Amino acid sequence: MTVSDENLAEAAAGGDPEAFSVLILRHYDRLFGLAFRLTGARAEAEDLTQDICAALPAKLGSYRGQARFTTWLYRVTVNAAHDRRRRRATHVKAAEGWGDWEQNRRAANAETEAAVDWLTEAMRALPADLRDTVALILGEELTQKDAAEVLGVSEGTVAWRMSEVKKHLRAIHEKEAEV
Repeated sequence: MTVSDENLAEAAAGGDPEAFSVLILRHYDRLFGLAFRLTGARAEAEDLTQDICAALPAKLGSYRGQARFTTWLYRVTVNAAHDRRRRRATHVKAAEGWGDWEQNRRAANAETEAAVDWLTEAMRALPADLRDTVALILGEELTQKDAAEVLGVSEGTVAWRMSEVKKHLRAIHEKEAEV
């Protein structure tokens, strides 16, 4: 008999290391996949996933069982990605104007980004709210209802965002076709 995620989360929140280990084993790949789709970079996704796993024991105390464990875990992941983006934006602002070192760093980053495949680059071009939505719907194969719950928006908003994603991708494709 398999123990439910919800029961494991409750036990792990109570300090059961076995339960926590089973939860991580069950969901690590899924968690990493979502982190990758949210960040667009393997190394950053690995860092984000490890940060989430390290913080998870403390966060499990806030899991109330009102939603499926996976829905709650997706929300934790999306929030962590948002926090990481905000921190990065702050660091970029602080680093602007650092002379040659900063210019060389930006040039190296531009070369790295040029090597990323078309879909990942197209995902990066999307606004964060659209990227988060498409990562949950297409990457994690959530229903619009579940994605809406994770993102804290209505199902109609999720449907509208997916429509906007299609428009963005078409525009990028048409622009590239002109070249």
